[in-house]
Amino acid sequence: MSEADKQWGVRLKQARLAAGLSQKMLGIEAGIDEFVASTRINRYELGVHKPDLLIARKLARVLNVPVAFFYTDTDDDLAQLLLHYWRADAATRQEALAWLAARQANGA
Repeated sequence: MSEADKQWGVRLKQARLAAGLSQKMLGIEAGIDEFVASTRINRYELGVHKPDLLIARKLARVLNVPVAFFYTDTDDDLAQLLLHYWRADAATRQEALAWLAARQANGA
């Protein structure tokens, strides 16, 4: 099992706990058969298995996180930035992008 697979599982568990969902409930809401939902989510969280992109998108939708949140390697700051950006309204997103662009233009 790779570090990326482990990290994917850690991010999934983090988002699931923040959403207050059990493994079974998350699986069911993502369209996984209720009889295997808990086991499948558990395997994903442990990094034993990794879902395909379609399932990852369904999990992200249920958890209200961007799909990229799961795939952000070991950079927790980037994962948090993605999460905050995803949940921000359009005006806040534009403001954040403009601020970052201005900082880069000024060599910061």
